[in-house]
Amino acid sequence: MTPGDGFFDEIVGGADPAQVREAGDLAATILVRGARDSDDPELAERIVHLAESEGLETLAEVWSGAPSDTLAGSLWRLFLLRSWVYADPERVAGEYDAGHRRVDVARVVAGVADPPGPDELRSMVDDVLRGIARGDFAVTLFRAAAFARIVAAGRASLGEATHEEITRMLVLSEQLEASGQLEIAHTLG
Repeated sequence: MTPGDGFFDEIVGGADPAQVREAGDLAATILVRGARDSDDPELAERIVHLAESEGLETLAEVWSGAPSDTLAGSLWRLFLLRSWVYADPERVAGEYDAGHRRVDVARVVAGVADPPGPDELRSMVDDVLRGIARGDFAVTLFRAAAFARIVAAGRASLGEATHEEITRMLVLSEQLEASGQLEIAHTLG
């Protein structure tokens, strides 16, 4: 026996996951692709502070399930990285400092002041996100990837992080790097 036509009409549920993903993909495309065509000088600052103004939970709802090789997935990883830096800048600075001599090329790409303190890291991560509005999204992804790689090396050298924490940061770096390559090839969608 199957329910009648009106059976499901009265069931209240959350948003349709397919519609949320579609909306997230569209928002990511507009944010990244539309930003480079904008003449609005305040746009970069609004992008940098998007997680604060809209809430990280809102961004997570829209972007966190997106694969890493998509615009939405890449944006999620960038905003998550920024939120993490702001949540624990002293620890991040220590991990970055411990790793930056071990990964010289990545240090140059990441573009963090030497010595890297909490304020310098906050400034760097904000500058990375400003790259979204400048139209150099591949560079934005490569800088974030380099930063994550240095932190992973720092975590490994300090010996205070778990294997899982080190691996998670290394995977994040690899995902951002791969997305940067896709962006260069015009296939990041």
